[in-house]
Formats: sequence, structure tokens, C-alpha cells
Amino acid sequence: MDGNPDSNLLFIGEGPGFHEDKIGKPFVGAAGKLLDQMLGEVGLDRTKCAIANVVKCRPPGNRNPEQDEIDACKPYLQAQIDFMNPAVIVTLGNFATRFVLGQSVSISKVRGNRYEALGAKVIPTFHPAAALHGGGAKSPVASSIRADLAQVAAILLEEPPRVYATEAEQASLF
Repeated sequence: MDGNPDSNLLFIGEGPGFHEDKIGKPFVGAAGKLLDQMLGEVGLDRTKCAIANVVKCRPPGNRNPEQDEIDACKPYLQAQIDFMNPAVIVTLGNFATRFVLGQSVSISKVRGNRYEALGAKVIPTFHPAAALHGGGAKSPVASSIRADLAQVAAILLEEPPRVYATEAEQASLF
């Protein structure tokens, strides 16, 4: 996970690519740069949210993660979600969306809609890499992602400020 774990906003991607695997942080390659740009366009800031992945290791040949790999990583992502308790989760692509919604869905059919899952409002959208493969920042896919991120920004304005436990209350949890 990268970013601010105290944020109301969590992005979940599929898994690390080449650059993410080398650096050890999600979304630091070309898809991450495009995501950062699009976040800025709707008034969101990557440093004020958190980003995680469904699988924690890069699948060989950058292939799609297999179910046993997703199952092996599930406790880690679930612990990250439980710890963070975000108000809004943005799923980036099919694998993250299926994980969060607990259904075998197609991102192109569910993107842009609002769901409730894992105690959060969930907005599925395309993975930024799909925009890069489909023509870049000016592609129809990128336009869809921007629209979805604008919806996320609007939802965050509806959310009340978070109340954090005092140090004594936090200590009693462990």
C-alpha cells in the first residue's frame, strides 16, 4: 500500500507491473502517471489517498493474476481495507472490481456506477493502463475514467470528516 492510510479514499488496482515491482509501490509507472494527472484534473491529490493492489507480487510475464494468487493475497488486502476503513473505494479494472464486489462482473458493464461493499461506497472504473493501450490521455477510456473520478470527488464532498481514536483508544485495540 502506498499513500495516506488515514484517508477516506482507497484505490485498488490489479497488481504490480514492472516499475511497481522494482520500486515496491503501486502505480509508479506510466499508468500511475496518467492516474496522477487525471486525479489532479478533478481536484484530487494522490498524496491524500491510499493505493493498494489485489495481488502483491508481479505475475510472471505480467499476465493476469490467477485465482490461487488472488486467494493467497486476499488476507493482506482485506487487512489493509479493514485497517484503513475507507469511506470510498475506487476499483481500477476487472480484478479489483471482482474482488471488492465479490462478483464476476465486467468492468465495462459496471464502471461509473455506485455500489456499497466492504463498508464503503465503491466506484468501479477502468484501469489507467487500458487508457494507455486505447489511445492515451485523450482516449474514450480516459474520458470515462475522468468522469468516474469526478463522481468520486463529488462523493468525498458528501462525506463527513473522519473522527480518529485517541492514542489511548488506539492502544486499547492491541
